[in-house]
Amino acid sequence: MSAGFFPPTRASVVEAARSADAGERRRALETLVAAYWRPVYRHVRRKWGKEHEEAADLTQEFFAELLERDLLARFDPSKAKLRTYLRVCVDGLVANAEKAAGRLKRGGGVPLLSLDFEGAREELEHALAAPGESPEREFEKEWARSVLELGLARLEIALAGRGKGIAARLFEIYDLGAEGEPPPPYAALAQRFGVSVSDVTNGLSLARRELRKIVLGLLGEMTGSDEEFRLEARALLGVDGP
Repeated sequence: MSAGFFPPTRASVVEAARSADAGERRRALETLVAAYWRPVYRHVRRKWGKEHEEAADLTQEFFAELLERDLLARFDPSKAKLRTYLRVCVDGLVANAEKAAGRLKRGGGVPLLSLDFEGAREELEHALAAPGESPEREFEKEWARSVLELGLARLEIALAGRGKGIAARLFEIYDLGAEGEPPPPYAALAQRFGVSVSDVTNGLSLARRELRKIVLGLLGEMTGSDEEFRLEARALLGVDGP
């Protein structure tokens, strides 16, 4: 793949979290929460065997501690990937919580984030019925899924803002349709949306191109070094670095 797919600069959340600007710090936390809350919740349940409410409680506490203890300031990209560092921080939080006799009760003094824990609980408990991978591998896979979901949400907003909402719908139906079922023919999509087959081709091409740019931008935000960024881009999208 061409190096032109890569953003010219990376606006890392690690740097943003250290910014003196409160808006930059808030943006960094919002990005991290969007990408990591499901992996953190799932990891706490899978590795540490916590029940739903306690895992939700610990997930909230983790993001509160991320800011209060300035954990990102301690991250060294030469030693580990950002997501590995964050997973280790989660393990430290849970281990300390187990040792502490007076851990805060749910919501006690910790500002609560608006997160769909019930939805995550349903997904996880369904998955628990089948043999799983290691908690560490599941953390990585859940993180990748969260990044793609966040990218899709941004894609929909971006295309709608450009009057190209139909491209997002075509992509959703054709590329993200029901698993195990073949995608509908272009002609059927053209008839459904009242456009030409060429419009379907162009719409899908646009959506795929924009999604790749958005996901690369997200990876740029959520990696701590250019090398980590290249590795993640290759692993998630199969593209080589600039």
